[in-house]
Amino acid sequence: MDSRIGYDDDFYAWTQEQARLLREAARERLNTPIDYEHIAEELDIMGGQIKDAIQSHLATVIEHLLKLEHSPDAYPRRKWRASVMKARRHLEDKVKDHPSLRNWPAEILERSWLDGYADAIQDDSINADAVPAECPYTLDQLRDPDWWPVNRHGLEG
Repeated sequence: MDSRIGYDDDFYAWTQEQARLLREAARERLNTPIDYEHIAEELDIMGGQIKDAIQSHLATVIEHLLKLEHSPDAYPRRKWRASVMKARRHLEDKVKDHPSLRNWPAEILERSWLDGYADAIQDDSINADAVPAECPYTLDQLRDPDWWPVNRHGLEG
C-alpha cells in the first residue's frame, strides 16, 4: 500500500510531505516519488499570487486617491490616507522583494485603474460622473509616498 498523502486528499499534509521528500532527495539524492507536476502547479499559483498582490495594492492606492480627491466627506480621509500609505509600502516591498516584477506595475496599471475606479465610485459621496474615465495619475505619482491629489471640495489631508 502506498503511504504517500494525495494532493487531493489533504493539501496541507501533501505540502509538508513533499517538502520533506524534496529535502531528503536533496540530501540523499534518492529517486524519491515526488509529485513534481503538482509542485510545479503550486509554484505557478504562488508566483501568480505575488502578481495579484501587486495589482491589488495598486488598485487600493488608486481607489483611495480617487476618494481623497473627489469625496466631500471629511471623516474617512485619515483612513483613506493610511490605506494609501500602507498599500504603497506593500507595493514597493513586493517589487523590491521580487525584482523580476519591477515592470509589472506598469503592465497592469490599466487593470488596476479599472478595479480602483470601480470600487471608488461605489462610495455614495462620490459623483461618478466627475471621476475621469481614464487614470489621471501617473505611475510615479501612484508610487510616490509624498504625492497626494488636491481635494476638489477644498478639504485638507
